[in-house]
Amino acid sequence: MTSALEGVKVLDLSRVFSGPWAAQMLADFGAEVIKVERPGRGDDVRHQGYPMPDRDGKPSRETSSFVAMNRGKKSVTLDISRPEGQALVRQLAQKADIVIENFKAGDLKRYGLDYASLSALNPRLVYCSITGFGQTGPYSHLPGYDPIFQSTSGLMSVTGVPDGEPGAGPVKAGYSVSDLTAGFYAVSAILAALRHRDQISGVGQHIDLALLDAQIAAISHIGMNYLASGQLPARMGSASQITAPFRAFESRDGHLMVAVGNDSQFRSFCLVIGLPALADDPRFDTNPKRAAAQADLSRLIEPAMRARTVADWNQALAAANVPCGPIYTMDQVFEDPQVRHRQVLGSVEHPALGSMPIVRNPIHFSATPIAAGLPPPMLGEHTADILRAELGLSAEAIERLHAEGIV
Repeated sequence: MTSALEGVKVLDLSRVFSGPWAAQMLADFGAEVIKVERPGRGDDVRHQGYPMPDRDGKPSRETSSFVAMNRGKKSVTLDISRPEGQALVRQLAQKADIVIENFKAGDLKRYGLDYASLSALNPRLVYCSITGFGQTGPYSHLPGYDPIFQSTSGLMSVTGVPDGEPGAGPVKAGYSVSDLTAGFYAVSAILAALRHRDQISGVGQHIDLALLDAQIAAISHIGMNYLASGQLPARMGSASQITAPFRAFESRDGHLMVAVGNDSQFRSFCLVIGLPALADDPRFDTNPKRAAAQADLSRLIEPAMRARTVADWNQALAAANVPCGPIYTMDQVFEDPQVRHRQVLGSVEHPALGSMPIVRNPIHFSATPIAAGLPPPMLGEHTADILRAELGLSAEAIERLHAEGIV
């Protein structure tokens, strides 16, 4: 059975999260992805996260952060700081459809591996550059990690405990949201550029994607609230800026997230929790009123919510079509019957680790289903194969490159 991107070749020059995440999704869709890494050390995330257990359950050299971002790829080690290593990358780029890189703006130009240099060799190349602040502007030269873009995008200003409450202050999201958001935008842009090349122009193009821009775009509904009203959005904890009740409530044995989105759901919610009069209370009978008076509304709801368990509330509210859900820990996530039914948790055979768990791509294609594919590669695992098959190098030439530390 064919895959959606069968025949598409990706040269992944990126590292850490944003670029590798985008390249992994293209691999999931069926593209051949060649990941270029530094000899001896590899991608920085090979040294981050928790060690994956080997076949005997002992810690291995493979890390959770690396395997989360790099399944389906082939690893080639090349020293791009040396002319011969640069020449090998240029040869690989001539055979590629896509290049993904997330070096600081201008870094790859020093090595002759920037878009201008590679597109001169391969005009059909779609070249995606992911940086913190973009290729232009006063901050373009600056480095940055996910928390910087959570803060400068405004995301942290609306995330955290409200002022006046214990623990008040801005809080970052619990995962690298700006990295992965940029990765998703990168995939969309790459696929659009591929279609333009194949259906319209016949040539590739350069994609300039900044984590800061992507994260601002991703919270555009919050930005539009401000632009429409002139009012700065406040931190709301688990609550919403624009609707209520839309927050986590304490129950007898834990917390439950309730997300009432309209007046009909609010009436059903009030009936289930035993406070039907609230639905007709003039303070709360429309969504804008509830959002404006949600502190008063919460004080009335909270005692009722503490009377039953999370499971009881979840069953009763779901039966009344009121959106709700338990606040799971990660072990509970993978045991949920819906998650199990959707087969979100999968496995793949790794040459050193044996059968290892993976969080599968969530997309279900009807005609081109996503296969398990290759496991996350070990450092340099495919170097000799790629140099021989793609570039026609002999065993002697590859051995010389190894001896000289170029690969």
